[in-house]
Amino acid sequence: MSQSGILKRSTILIHGSVGMPLAIIGYPLVVYLPPFYAQEVGLNMALMALVLVFARMTDVITDPLIGTLSDRWQTRIGRRKPWLIMGVPLMLIGTIMIFMPPDGIGLGHLLLWTVIMYLGWTMVTLPYGAWGAELSPLYHQRSRVTASREGFVLIGLFLAALAPAIVQSMGARFQAGDTDGFWMNAVVWAVGTDGQLGTGYGPILAGMAWLLLILLPLTVLLVVTKVKEAPPQSVQRTDWKKGMRVLKNNGPFKRMMLMLLIVVIGESFRNALSVFFMQHIIQIQAQIGLMYLLYFGVGILGIPFWLILGKRIGKHRAFCVAVGVSSASILGMFFLQAGQLLPFAIMFALKGFCFAAFQFLPLSMLADIVDLDTARSKEHRTGLFFAMSGMAQKFAMAIGLGLSLGLLALVGFDATATTHSDTQLMALRLLYIIGPVILYMAAFAVAWKYPLTADRQERIHQWVVRRNARLQLEPQQPWKQPPR
Repeated sequence: MSQSGILKRSTILIHGSVGMPLAIIGYPLVVYLPPFYAQEVGLNMALMALVLVFARMTDVITDPLIGTLSDRWQTRIGRRKPWLIMGVPLMLIGTIMIFMPPDGIGLGHLLLWTVIMYLGWTMVTLPYGAWGAELSPLYHQRSRVTASREGFVLIGLFLAALAPAIVQSMGARFQAGDTDGFWMNAVVWAVGTDGQLGTGYGPILAGMAWLLLILLPLTVLLVVTKVKEAPPQSVQRTDWKKGMRVLKNNGPFKRMMLMLLIVVIGESFRNALSVFFMQHIIQIQAQIGLMYLLYFGVGILGIPFWLILGKRIGKHRAFCVAVGVSSASILGMFFLQAGQLLPFAIMFALKGFCFAAFQFLPLSMLADIVDLDTARSKEHRTGLFFAMSGMAQKFAMAIGLGLSLGLLALVGFDATATTHSDTQLMALRLLYIIGPVILYMAAFAVAWKYPLTADRQERIHQWVVRRNARLQLEPQQPWKQPPR
C-alpha cells in the first residue's frame, strides 16, 4: 500500500479472495437449508425458523464484543489477523455438522452447531470487513476494495450455484445406472449419499461443505501472509458513553443501517421462499441449480456497471437504481404460470444483475461513515462499525427467514406434500412477490436522501488527516468541530 492510499491491484484481489468461501456458506443457509431440514430431515418448519432466528440472536452479544476487541487488541501479527485464524476452525466444524448431519438429529443439533458456526463466522467476517475498510482512506479506492471482495463473493455464489447443478447432473446419471468412473465415485464418496445421489438437497449441502473446507483455509492463509494491515490510527480513545452518544448522533450511519436492515430482510424473505416458488409455482425441479448459476453469473457481470454508476451518480443513488430494477423484475414474476421457464429465467437474471449492487455498495458507504465518526469521536472504531453493521445484517437475515417460513407455515403450506390447494399456492406467490417489493421500496425511500457524498467524505477525511498531524505535534491543542 502506498502512502497516498493507492493500493496495488494484487493487494486488492488477494484481500478480496476471502469473500469467496464466505459466500459459499451464506447462500445455502438461506436457500437450501430450510427445504432440506423441512422435507428430508422432517423438522417442523415453524419450529425450525424459531431455532434459526434464536441462533442468530446470539450475535447481539458476540458481534459488538468481537468488533471492539479487534479494534483494541494489538498483537505481533496485527489486530485483525488473529481473529481470522481462530474463527476458521469453528466455522468449518459447525458447517460440517449442519450441512452433513448424522441420522436421527433434531432441533437441538441444529441449534448447537448453528450457534458454533455463527460464532466462527463472526470471528472471521467482522475483523475481515474492518480490515478492508482500513486498507485505503480514499473514497473510490474503498469502492474498489469492497467491489473486489463482493466480486469474490459473487464468484463464491456462482460456485455455490454450480455445485448443485453438477450434483444434480451427476445424480441424474447415477439414478439412470451410470455409477462408474473416477468423478462419479469421488462425488458419491464426498457427499456420503449411500446411494441417494440425485435425490433431495442433502448431497447439494454436502458438496458445498467440501467447497468451504477447501477454500476457506486456503484464502485465509493467503490473505494473512500476503496482505499487511493498516497501522493503528493515532487518535484519542474516548469514554465509551461519549462514543456511543457520538454514534447515536451519526445521521448517515443511522440512515445506512436502516436501509441495510430493510433491504436484507427483503432479500432473506425472498431467498427463503425461492426454492418453494420454483418447485410449486413455476414447477422447476432439476433446473433449480441452473437458475442460481444464471443468477450469480449475471451478478458477476454486473459489478463493473454498478461501480461506474456509483462513481457517476453516487453510491446511494446507484443503490436506489438497483432497488427499483429489482422490484420491477420481481413484480413481473407475479404473472408467471407453471412451465414458463424462459420468462422466469430472464426476470431472475435481471434480479441477479442488481444483486451485485446490494452486495458491495452499502458496505462501501459504511467505510466512508467511519471517517465521519473518527472526526467527531477522535477514535478509530472501524471494527465496532462493521460489528454493528454485521449484527444488523444477521438480525435482518434471521427476521426475513423466520418471518417468511413462519407465514408460509401459518397458511398451512406443508413442505413435504406434493400437492397444495389454490389458496396455499396463491399465498406462496403473494409472499414471494409482494413482501420483498414493499421492503425494497422502503429501502429506496431511506437511501434516496443519504447525505454523505464523495465531496463531503473527502473534506472530512482531509480534516481528520490534518487534525491527527496536529495531535502528534501538539497534544494539548483543543479539539474543533469537523467540517460539514
